[in-house]
Amino acid sequence: MKKHILKKVTPLLLSFSLLAGCAFPFSDAVRKAETDTKTGEDVSAEFDTFLNDLFCSEISSNSINLHFTLSDPEAFGITDVPVTLGDISEKSIMESHADLENTCSVLSKFDESALTKNQRLTYEILNDYLKTELSVADLTYYDEILRPSTGIQAQLPVLYEEYRFYDKKDIDDYLKLIALTEDYFSQIIDFEQKKADAGLFMSDYACNNVISQCETFTANPESHYLIETFNNKIEALPGLSDEERETYRTKNEALVKENILPAYEKLADGLKKLLGKGSNEKGLCYFEDGKEFYEYLVYHNTGCSSDIPDIQKMVEQKRLADLNDAAVLVAEDPDIWDKSNLVSLDTADPTSTLHTLQEAMLKHFPKAPDTQFTVSYIDECMEDYMAPAFYITAPIDNYDNNSIFINASTDTTTMRYFTTLAHEGFPGHLYQTVMSYEAGLPPVRSILNYPGYVEGWATYVEMISYQYAGLDENVGLLLALNQSALLSLYASTDLGIHYDGWSFEDMISFWSEYGISDKEVLREVYELIVEEPAHYLKYYIGYLNFLDIKEDAKETYGSNYSDVAFHKAILAIGPAPFDIVEKYLDVYYTAQD
Repeated sequence: MKKHILKKVTPLLLSFSLLAGCAFPFSDAVRKAETDTKTGEDVSAEFDTFLNDLFCSEISSNSINLHFTLSDPEAFGITDVPVTLGDISEKSIMESHADLENTCSVLSKFDESALTKNQRLTYEILNDYLKTELSVADLTYYDEILRPSTGIQAQLPVLYEEYRFYDKKDIDDYLKLIALTEDYFSQIIDFEQKKADAGLFMSDYACNNVISQCETFTANPESHYLIETFNNKIEALPGLSDEERETYRTKNEALVKENILPAYEKLADGLKKLLGKGSNEKGLCYFEDGKEFYEYLVYHNTGCSSDIPDIQKMVEQKRLADLNDAAVLVAEDPDIWDKSNLVSLDTADPTSTLHTLQEAMLKHFPKAPDTQFTVSYIDECMEDYMAPAFYITAPIDNYDNNSIFINASTDTTTMRYFTTLAHEGFPGHLYQTVMSYEAGLPPVRSILNYPGYVEGWATYVEMISYQYAGLDENVGLLLALNQSALLSLYASTDLGIHYDGWSFEDMISFWSEYGISDKEVLREVYELIVEEPAHYLKYYIGYLNFLDIKEDAKETYGSNYSDVAFHKAILAIGPAPFDIVEKYLDVYYTAQD
């Protein structure tokens, strides 16, 4: 089953933002900032204005992003914004590319030396982001918006379910939004048809996976969870009359049955017509410009500027080191594997486990501000396709409002469950999000997606969390080493499939060297990695980069080094390419003195 393969989906919001097609409609902000080279005393204020205009323009282009990013848009001057899911038409994509070029040009007009420390950091990150996206402007149809875990069809239902109602306007906007689902999915089908026309359509097994997801999602229309969850939110919102509640419930049920479910049915039908159009069941490198696009994906997903052969070497060296360290532990205690296999934790509700982690982490991490979170279970119909758990990014102006979703199929007595909650909650995604917001990152940073930092951080702290479970120290260390080595196998396989062109037989040969030979399981892994190129790299390569930066910091600061100070500096810098994180670490580390 797909649910047994290591998968993550966070951050849902940012992924949807990038997949929505109209990625950077910055024309309004660009027009305001298009002047001669900026120098003088007012450059800092002008740069802040430019960033704010940029943020407001981008975030207003997609109502999902707007709602999940800001709980009070009016406080940012955003009013009377049309409700939209975005636009992925060919015209919109071309306009987005033009806006990227214009924005990059405007950014270059600012005198970077006249900016403050924090502004220079934002300048460098934004400049990197714009140039990275522009580098593949001609390869739009190499991207895939329908992937089993990170595709729109998988993420959108969760975002609909978690769409918060702060007042009646939110309800009205939500109902307008879901009414657009069918038209938006028609654009997706058109996009997939253009991919097919270009010889870039997905394989049949990938297509059938998405079709199966759609059919599962639409299987129980009378008791669909998007009806039930809406009713629950309506019931919980104060200030509504009984008549208003009934009107909203009736309208939502009709829209779910007459718009959302037909949208998924039509998507499945559209994909069925495209079966057989895919010419490649292997890695991206088998497409004409596939290797170039994969190189972009690797950088975009990892934030690591090393070339791919060097990344491959880095992964292999870490795997060998982990396996060697594990062998030493086994030599010292031949029964340690048996002990690790017998590890079983007391069943605990996820909220209690998260509170335990929140306290235990204080020996290595700065204390987070008081924050609230809810833990919910995803609907049964999504269990096979969703991660063991995931966190939905909190609004930047209300980060006391956090949500973690749990896959009820997960065994709560395993270490995997415990470390997954650390990954998603404390000291993982939830903690990193709150701490970065607390550090005062400018709003525009919230729309720049650096999954290598975000998922690398969560993987890095997940490895540390084995120390918080009350295990024997060596048993915890062995489990962490094993998990790191396993993730390295996924990373090497991703690079092997998409850069070196591994066939399934090549993958079997590679994994058999490590004693893993179940062809059915390996086939699932192979197909998933083909469907989600560079997906696993953001976890593992991000994790390795944090380890490297940490080792450098220990050498640099010697007796003045502490984990708490290091983590505080990393979190204050926030999501960014690792070259930039490393460049600014000393600035933020020494600022704590």
